[in-house]
Amino acid sequence: MTQKTTLPKADTAEKTRKWHFLDASDQVLGRLSTKIAVLLMGKHKRDFAPNTDCGDFVVVTNTDKLRITGNKAEAKFYFRHSGYANGAKTIPYKRQMENDSTKVLELSVKRMLDDNTMRAKRLKRLRLFSGAQTQFPAPKAAK
Repeated sequence: MTQKTTLPKADTAEKTRKWHFLDASDQVLGRLSTKIAVLLMGKHKRDFAPNTDCGDFVVVTNTDKLRITGNKAEAKFYFRHSGYANGAKTIPYKRQMENDSTKVLELSVKRMLDDNTMRAKRLKRLRLFSGAQTQFPAPKAAK
């Protein structure tokens, strides 16, 4: 008995994309991020292949109502550097949530995805909204 491995084609992966709508109210940041990363990569699909971008679209609302566990609200910082001398900036978690709560979830999901050429394409399929949205972008028609 011979077994054949079937690999998904890029055009079939494009046609079978679905939209997932998630509500971030009272969800833990890390657990929600892993769920989103799995949906963006397409690991939940039967015909998943790591070299094919077969993930789905994900829309997340109410990111301002995310929660984190433990003492992270006071201990967690976001770090960035401009590249110049003395260009380091750290922003506490609480202030980042007040300024832009979508950035917190976006950075968390971004760091869970593989650092390769498909990461930017996958992140384009992620839509984040801080409040409760009533209108979502309509899915594009398959070519």
